Amino acid sequence: MNTTHFGYERVDEGDKAARVGEVFSSVAPRYDLMNDLMSFGLHRLWKRFCILAARLRPGDRVLDLAGGTGDLARLALARGAGEVVVADVNPGMLEVGRDRLLDRAPAGRLRFVCADAESLPFAPGSFDCVMMGFGLRNVTRIDRAVAAVRECLRPAGRFVVLEFSRLTVPALRPLYDHYSFSVLPRIGRLVAGDEDAYRYLVESIRMHPDQAALLEMMRAAGFRRCRYFNLSAGVVAVHRGYR
Repeated sequence: MNTTHFGYERVDEGDKAARVGEVFSSVAPRYDLMNDLMSFGLHRLWKRFCILAARLRPGDRVLDLAGGTGDLARLALARGAGEVVVADVNPGMLEVGRDRLLDRAPAGRLRFVCADAESLPFAPGSFDCVMMGFGLRNVTRIDRAVAAVRECLRPAGRFVVLEFSRLTVPALRPLYDHYSFSVLPRIGRLVAGDEDAYRYLVESIRMHPDQAALLEMMRAAGFRRCRYFNLSAGVVAVHRGYR
């Protein structure tokens, strides 16, 4: 039996997707509010940096993978993307995103697809850019997802990952750990009604590959000119690679 991590717990690989799905089905209605509270609004700046790193050109076809409630999709459309496909494995998150964006998006430039990041239902070379914001650490087999992304990119297409990472200032780690493990789950209980879901999300950050490890995974999948940018002292990082 092959196992993987679900937070700090070891689970069967075949069970992780369902358990992650339960987490996001639970938090979907308050997901955006919780993002604001947990990051003190910084997630909005991080996402804007991610869009800048994507180097979008007018008319680009963009995949917002694990797109959830559509924050990156909205920003990509504002930057002139020709079409944005929001793909997420969780129907509840997609429903929230549709409710937020569909009526405000230009006709024909936004659509929503329920899809697994490890097995994308798109033809090779479908997109100029694939963005993934705070979703990669929830994938069961990250290497398969990275390979699937490369396959659906056009030559010289960009893969941009915004994800929590490792602090680069050791002195801040005790404070960050206290906030992560003691404060965030309580906020999750009070605001979203689910302390366990946010405890998992905190643990999943600690289990995710750090900046250098993810960079090597992208290179191993065949991406070129890979680099990363630390934001907020490494609380998050933006990785970028070219097909």
